[in-house]
Amino acid sequence: MSPTLHPVRTRLTDLAAQAGVSTATVSRVLNGKAGVSSDARQAVLTALDVLGYERPEKLRGRSAGLVGLVVPELSNPVFPALAQVIESMLTERGFTPLLCTQVAGGTTEDQYVDVLLEHAVDGIIFVSGLHADTSASKDRYHRLRSRGLPIVLVNGFADGVDAPMLSTDDTVALDLAFRHLVALGHRSIGLAIGPQRFVPTQRKRAAFAANLARHLGIQDDSAHVVSTLFTVEGGQAAAQQLVDTGHTAIICGSDLMALGAIRSVRSRGMSVPDDISVVGFDDSPLIAFTDPPLTTVRQPVTSLGHAAVAALLSEIGGTPSTRTELTFHPELIVRGSTGAVRAAEAPAPVAAAHVAL
Repeated sequence: MSPTLHPVRTRLTDLAAQAGVSTATVSRVLNGKAGVSSDARQAVLTALDVLGYERPEKLRGRSAGLVGLVVPELSNPVFPALAQVIESMLTERGFTPLLCTQVAGGTTEDQYVDVLLEHAVDGIIFVSGLHADTSASKDRYHRLRSRGLPIVLVNGFADGVDAPMLSTDDTVALDLAFRHLVALGHRSIGLAIGPQRFVPTQRKRAAFAANLARHLGIQDDSAHVVSTLFTVEGGQAAAQQLVDTGHTAIICGSDLMALGAIRSVRSRGMSVPDDISVVGFDDSPLIAFTDPPLTTVRQPVTSLGHAAVAALLSEIGGTPSTRTELTFHPELIVRGSTGAVRAAEAPAPVAAAHVAL
């Protein structure tokens, strides 16, 4: 005789613990009773989703609409982190996000847009897309706007496109990293960066050149910059060149590049940070647990995601957002991959001048 299978019952205590409310509040929400704040109700609904329970029919609100979210490949952890923030905020406001992720040789941004248009989305958020590529045509965005479709562009500037644009301030990011290394005594600082056609690359390089001149009196940055790919392999290749040319510190355009740079340093029998200091960019999840923990410039992922959704929903609601690019300040997170330059590598102290009185 086969055993009888009983349906798994939702445990109020589990939901209450996940939502941070009392079991009585959970019960009132599940039974559709009044007397529960909107925040508490949303917390319980989110707990149902997180714990894998199906929402009761009476709690399934009608979707306010579909919103497309187009992001690059997910191998860089900062992109899924940003996507998670955006998706969560859209869901809280009743919209259904449609996530479109790209891989090399896979579905292109334009193909995804065609699919999203077929689904009659109310708007699209583009993260680090072709709008950030100065070699790509911006006509695709003009066409979307000519249809009246609201769009928001994140981390990339497309001059002349009628859309809100939001970016991490790459100039501030580079300034923070450079000043940190100079304060540690480094005078041979290199930059490992991605392809030059991308707006964030151009901005970081311009800031790097300005810092070389301002802090070290170097007017030509060509011997101090290696442009490769925003990948572990790209960072490894760039670090090989920069270490060969005597740099004691490397600023990288992404955390993945920084991990590649550390791999390159170690492959030579050298140490990070004892021999070479390395700074990343993004502060992706788990980066604090690398060996050594990575010093990096943290992108304001939560602020960027919230602002992107707010701008898009404002556009959807008929209230245009500013067309001036909004830039968000990053934060330097100092960990174990940067240290003081060795005494033998530090510049000789300048003798004090004797002033005749």
